[in-house]
Amino acid sequence: MTKSSINSATQSAALAADLRISLGKLIRRLREQTHPNDFTSAQKSVLLRLDRDGPCTVSALARAESVRPQSMRVTVAGLEAMQAVSGKPDPGDGRQTLIELTPGLRKHLNASRAAKDDWLLRALQEQLSPQEQDQLAAAIKLLERLADF
Repeated sequence: MTKSSINSATQSAALAADLRISLGKLIRRLREQTHPNDFTSAQKSVLLRLDRDGPCTVSALARAESVRPQSMRVTVAGLEAMQAVSGKPDPGDGRQTLIELTPGLRKHLNASRAAKDDWLLRALQEQLSPQEQDQLAAAIKLLERLADF
């Protein structure tokens, strides 16, 4: 291994650590912009999946989240008790139930996202010059490539 490849590997490792720390800090700041809730990480994952992918069955949720259907039933039951999701008959197969977000939770998600977007917009405008905002736009494309790896 050459000296330049060792230096490059060291720089890459430092960049990876800096990126992880910076993104973690940004995520925490964004979370501070909304009211805390009582959702577990499993519940949050299910809610985000339903928001992104739309209604689906408990079995499909279990497969997507790599958990047993019995565990997913418990998670969904907790979300139903919190009035975050509801079930309706599957129009294609009346024997199955589609789980979907309730209008109240969807309204909460939209308000939460708006608060985060407002904070981030203010931070961008107050902390970054137009040139830095352009640099950030270019970096976002790189971050998306990393996220899709």
